[in-house]
Amino acid sequence: TRCARPSKVGLTTLHVAGLDADRIDLVDSLQKSGQLRMRIYAMLAPGKKNLEAYMYRGIYKTDHLNVRSIKLYADGALGSRGALLLEPYSDAPGHYGLQLSTDSYFVKMCRDAYDHGYQVNTHCIGDSANRMILGMYGNILGGKNDLRWRIEHAQVVDPGDFDLFGRYSIIPSVQPTHATSDMYWAEERLGKERMQGGAYAYKTLLGQNGWLPSGSDFPVEVINPLYGFYAAVSRKDRSGRPEGGFMPGQALSREEAIRAMTIWAAKAAFEEDEKGSLEKGKYADFVVMPEDLMEVPIEQVPGLRILKTYLGGREVYDAQGK
Repeated sequence: TRCARPSKVGLTTLHVAGLDADRIDLVDSLQKSGQLRMRIYAMLAPGKKNLEAYMYRGIYKTDHLNVRSIKLYADGALGSRGALLLEPYSDAPGHYGLQLSTDSYFVKMCRDAYDHGYQVNTHCIGDSANRMILGMYGNILGGKNDLRWRIEHAQVVDPGDFDLFGRYSIIPSVQPTHATSDMYWAEERLGKERMQGGAYAYKTLLGQNGWLPSGSDFPVEVINPLYGFYAAVSRKDRSGRPEGGFMPGQALSREEAIRAMTIWAAKAAFEEDEKGSLEKGKYADFVVMPEDLMEVPIEQVPGLRILKTYLGGREVYDAQGK
């Protein structure tokens, strides 16, 4: 179920969360030597050594590597009851989850990134974590902007907090298969009211800024982006359940889902002028498929094969092995 070769599933760029400086150096050297034929948007892990090597020196950009962001973690996961909630877990009275660092730490890191022109991308699962980081972002950003600070996952959001994404131009970065993986047990954690109010609410989140990026959260989920497209549009798992879809009012259209994987994902990395769509002057990063993704019956999407993958006009994967 796992894929060690991203080009096999049609990926040409990866957003990689939380890399140390020595790993980024290795990626850079492998790309320059031609051994790593994959573009990487690298989110820097916090830490004095990493910040001194990259953030304090400014943005680092090549044709294949882009280092201009940091990755923070506000809370844990919902499944393990580590997501930070405003009210206790429905199946664990008195337990609210975990805040992984102090308020002062998050504020310091955000201000440091702001001062050095770096994007901040923070893991937020629970409604309390989302409220906390949205507030901290908002205090620093001050209003509408084009800094594209991201909330990674935005999985459970209090209904009263959605407008903060639009007010401060904060970008929710979502993983559609989370909804269809978690749907069998999430209501046990959250209760019906919180589920219906603001959980896995991708359509509502899209409406805040008019765009949002989507991804897989690999290796937590399977890396294949077609699974994410299918989950976003159908709101079903790959067995076709539930009939009618899980919270179908939060489904994305096919056009929205494909944009979230391509041009909006590129925009979330400040790369929309060089990739994310097939246009003159952009990199020829594209795939060849046997069917039209926008027309094929949605239940067939997870089984579609990638015939060829191209990076910068150069073939990097051929299903025939030629």
